[in-house]
Amino acid sequence: MYSSNLTGFILALTSSAFIGSSFIIKKKGLQRASLNGSPASGGGYGYLRQPLWWLGMVTMIVGEIANFVAYVYAPAVLVTPLGALSIIVSAVLAHFMLNEKLQKMGMLGCLLCIVGSTVIVLHAPQEKSLSSVQEIWLMAVQPAFLLYTASAITVVIFLIVYCAPRYGQTNILVYIGICSIIGSLTVMSIKAIGIAIRLTLEGADQFVQFQTWIFTMVAISCIVTQLNYLNMALDTFNTAVVSPIYYALFTSFTILASAIMFKDYSGQSVSSIASELCGFITVLSGTTVLHSTREPDPPVNTDLYTPLSPKVSWYFQGNGEPWKQKEEDGPPFNLITVIRQDHFK
Repeated sequence: MYSSNLTGFILALTSSAFIGSSFIIKKKGLQRASLNGSPASGGGYGYLRQPLWWLGMVTMIVGEIANFVAYVYAPAVLVTPLGALSIIVSAVLAHFMLNEKLQKMGMLGCLLCIVGSTVIVLHAPQEKSLSSVQEIWLMAVQPAFLLYTASAITVVIFLIVYCAPRYGQTNILVYIGICSIIGSLTVMSIKAIGIAIRLTLEGADQFVQFQTWIFTMVAISCIVTQLNYLNMALDTFNTAVVSPIYYALFTSFTILASAIMFKDYSGQSVSSIASELCGFITVLSGTTVLHSTREPDPPVNTDLYTPLSPKVSWYFQGNGEPWKQKEEDGPPFNLITVIRQDHFK
């Protein structure tokens, strides 16, 4: 059991390093796409023509594969909090590669996220042994998890249909909320698929069961939705802020979904549950500190002839008296004529 958790721990760390790097690489691709006039935040898909964005996708896929295998060997409440490493990786790389300055308070926020995650990991429950996909299916169709799934889908639809068009460009929680809630369902499906693959490799073919393919379709649908709205969040807001908020919400919803579906916390002591709650509060505190140090992204200026700052111009007419042009005034049409007449007098 402990060797299995150790394997999952190492894979989760590797996954976080790759995923944290992919945030930065993909954002560089999104920035190039925005300069070409097709920002993802405006519904454009020009980033699909950017090689750098695809490199970021490959990096993320490698990280997600490692994360996928980690869920096979360790419980979600152990693997998911280790995503805090991706916060550090993305924040540090954004500081050097994207000029998104990470202030001292931002560093403190990252440290708080790491400390909170460590507390959660130290008090995480052990993985339960499952012998078939049918067992996971029975857990998925229990009333408590069906209620969670229905609530999650309802909230996501509300965020996509009502909130995203109105507040998506100004409120970071809209896009990140969609990714996080859908992500919790993704993890549950991915864990089921991973267990099915492991059991199949051990000799008990699980892909003859229809439940395996239902979990697969749910996972694909959720992953596509996550990527779409994560791209919008990265293209709209500061990467050093997107990463920790996405981590905090995604972790919270994933652990909640896992606790409902797999009953991870049954049999745990009150002190362990209280310690995990303190870990969550610490992580959320770190997220709040990081959010308070956010530097807003400057707007992209595509007009080469637009002045970078307001200007006040002074011109001299033929009689030597100055004439002042305010920013909102029209151009002095007779200026060239006046200068030409004065020049040839």
